[in-house]
Amino acid sequence: MKDMRPAGRMWQLYKMGGLTPAITSMFDVQSAQQMAFIRSMLKEQRKDSLFEIPLHAMEIVVFDLETTGFSPYNGDEIISFGGVSVIGGEVQKDHTFYSIVNPKRKIPDDIIRLTGITNEMAADAPELIGVLSDFLEFVQQRILVAHATGHDKNFLNSALWRTSKVSLSHRVLDTMMIAKFLMPKRKNLSLDALLHAYEIPVTQRHHALEDSLMTAQLWSRFMEEIKAKNVDTLGDLYALLSHH
Repeated sequence: MKDMRPAGRMWQLYKMGGLTPAITSMFDVQSAQQMAFIRSMLKEQRKDSLFEIPLHAMEIVVFDLETTGFSPYNGDEIISFGGVSVIGGEVQKDHTFYSIVNPKRKIPDDIIRLTGITNEMAADAPELIGVLSDFLEFVQQRILVAHATGHDKNFLNSALWRTSKVSLSHRVLDTMMIAKFLMPKRKNLSLDALLHAYEIPVTQRHHALEDSLMTAQLWSRFMEEIKAKNVDTLGDLYALLSHH
């Protein structure tokens, strides 16, 4: 696990003019800038104020990660980020984010077959801290949405801690939990099953941006059903989900 704190102290000295060019060449100034940006973006937000946001105007980012496996604290890494902006139930298809990540390790053959991301593609991709910084710049302070969020949250938190010693402070909503509320008797709540149930065309599964776009369409359909139940604000939605 790489400790970024020494680089952080050097970046402070660099900003104050306390390092010569010869010394600054000893560390990556860009990475230090990215770390500082990530830390500033992840300062604890005033989450309670979000509860009054009307659902029809709520701005979110539906996102997805592809990874080398399932264990972010045991050597697995993120290999791609995808995200799309949604306002209320309107998917902003012209406002998306996608990047492959260099995981600094070999991608297993089964993951290559699943995602289509090869070791050659990953070798030419930017490193994690740069993509994290760009992703957070895309997200800003908006609410995050994903399907079966546990996997993605664990990898995001692991990546944020290792690069910048911060944890995710954004609210994260899970479309699987919303599906459970809307369809309490349904047993299969996988993304594939729900896309089929709502007749949402499957473009390319296990591609971070395509999965984000399909999940965003699912969110839009859920919002239509939720509004019909007189759920008007994010606080109302949380109250309902907390009882299911």
